[in-house]
Amino acid sequence: MADHSQFRLFSERRFLPFFLTQFSGAFNDNLFKNALLLLVTYRAGELMGLPIDIVVNFAAFLFILPFFLFSGIAGQVADKYEKSLVIRRVKLLEIGIMLVAATGLWFGWYELLLLLLFLMGAQSTFFGPVKYAILPQVLEDDELVGGNALVGMGTFVAILLGTIAAGLIMGFEPAAKIAAVGVLVMAVVGYLVARQVPVTEAGSATLNIRLQPLRETWRLIELARERHVVLLSIMAISWFWFLGAAYLTQFPNFAKTDLMGDETVVTLLLAVFTIGIAVGSMLCERLSGHRIELGIVPIGSLGLSLFGMDLYFNMPAQPVPSDWWLMLTDAGFRRIMIDLLGLGISGGLFIVPLYAFIQHETPKEKRARIIAALNVMNALFMVVSALMGIVMLGVLGLSIPEFFLVLSIMNLVVAGFVYQQMPEFALRFVIWLLSRTLYRVSSHGLDHIPEDGPVLLVCNHVSYMDALVIGGAVRRPVRFVMDHRIFRTPVLGAFFRLAKTIPIAPRSEAPDIYQAAFDRIEEELQAGNVVCLFPEGRLTRDGEVGEFRPGVERIVERYQVPVVPMALQGLWGSFFSNAGGAAMKHWPTRFWSRIHLLVREPFAAGDVRAADLEARVRVMQRQTRA
Repeated sequence: MADHSQFRLFSERRFLPFFLTQFSGAFNDNLFKNALLLLVTYRAGELMGLPIDIVVNFAAFLFILPFFLFSGIAGQVADKYEKSLVIRRVKLLEIGIMLVAATGLWFGWYELLLLLLFLMGAQSTFFGPVKYAILPQVLEDDELVGGNALVGMGTFVAILLGTIAAGLIMGFEPAAKIAAVGVLVMAVVGYLVARQVPVTEAGSATLNIRLQPLRETWRLIELARERHVVLLSIMAISWFWFLGAAYLTQFPNFAKTDLMGDETVVTLLLAVFTIGIAVGSMLCERLSGHRIELGIVPIGSLGLSLFGMDLYFNMPAQPVPSDWWLMLTDAGFRRIMIDLLGLGISGGLFIVPLYAFIQHETPKEKRARIIAALNVMNALFMVVSALMGIVMLGVLGLSIPEFFLVLSIMNLVVAGFVYQQMPEFALRFVIWLLSRTLYRVSSHGLDHIPEDGPVLLVCNHVSYMDALVIGGAVRRPVRFVMDHRIFRTPVLGAFFRLAKTIPIAPRSEAPDIYQAAFDRIEEELQAGNVVCLFPEGRLTRDGEVGEFRPGVERIVERYQVPVVPMALQGLWGSFFSNAGGAAMKHWPTRFWSRIHLLVREPFAAGDVRAADLEARVRVMQRQTRA
């Protein structure tokens, strides 16, 4: 399945109707919202006695308010009931809302249309948890990244097209009536395709729905906090929405003030940024190798800062009046377009793996509520983003390019904090980099490693890169047990400490380190994690498998877990092995390595003997991959 393109999902009923439902909904939301704001801005004058800028901000508040009020209930509904049924009911509600909206647009009842923004926000609140919770039920694990990439790409393209369509409609005299017909037609289309979404299994049919909006919203946050790694991933995604909202909000004034552009420049900025996100989302599938790969998240976060800084340093000193064509043909302006495209691509690389990771790591009976918690955090971060924009630009008097520079620096600080809290990101990034430069790794038999629960991995020890190769191949996070002396190595030592590697020493040499290692191993196994041990206790000096020490037997005696034998082939002769002299102190015999990781059936806890494991690994290390 992993050999095929993610685009094949468009030919399958388990995905295409859902994608079209999501696409039509995002398009319609933005068509209505932007058409209303443009009509209010250019044709309605004052509304309810309020200035236009206040009305526009009030409209944004009305749309986002339901996410705070109803996300808790929406998450419960999506977890309790069959998800295709929820989707159809939500899309049927959209038809009713858009029927009233079409009437308001037709007759110019703008006060009513503002209130309908609240109902549209409520409808989006109930659709959001189902949107991402249904994907793990209809897609395989190796399709999750590709499916999320397509949904992310479709969402942002739909937002762009809806926004552009609203602007085009304003060029016609009967703009309000055209918009009225458009939103109603799109709502009906959305419901028709939603009827084709296949039936899925209900996540938690016994769940009791509590109609306590604010209390349930708070409970969502408590639910997300149950797993620290999931909560940090939620915060990271919400941070992207913080940045995205900050950029998108400033585009109109940025185009007018700093680029001296006309209205076509605003559309171009939005289009380039949005297309970038779509491209970045689609690149995730290729870069991740059809798996949930957190290693590309740091690439995205670094790009968000570097392109943002470059945007600031490449602003024209004396801008000239511009339109969309000059923005694309002038070298100085074109650099700005490249930066915006890079920002979008980096954003796509940043959020798609995180969405897939949250879906994969969350139990299905709680998944929709976790997604609802994500939606609440997204909404909160976007509100804070707007407030920060007011303070930075209005109170402190920063220019918009200076504001973008501050955002880029803040992003580096936030990324550093997240990666310090979740070393898996840094570990996966280094592994991802090595596997595409120095090493070409192929794995065989990874299905023998249980998908959940505690397990002990044992492997031959060839080089200082063994842990990185294994960590990159095994789908679950791995805690490695390694010789304490490696922690004295300046670069590798710091990296392995960050990766929560467990140092161990011979009992005769350092009994305190020896005992602490076994205590840590037991803690990790009791927590249901994967622990990897190199039972030889040191790097091989001749490329062959050495004697396995009995420590593995002691571990299994203390905590009964299956033991999975593994063997590495192809690392002997590298700079990090002892071939030709002490590791990292001799010239390598080769710079590129084709590495194979072989995994075989686990030993039951009662059958574990160090000599038997050694014999099995020795045979595996010498055998061909067939």
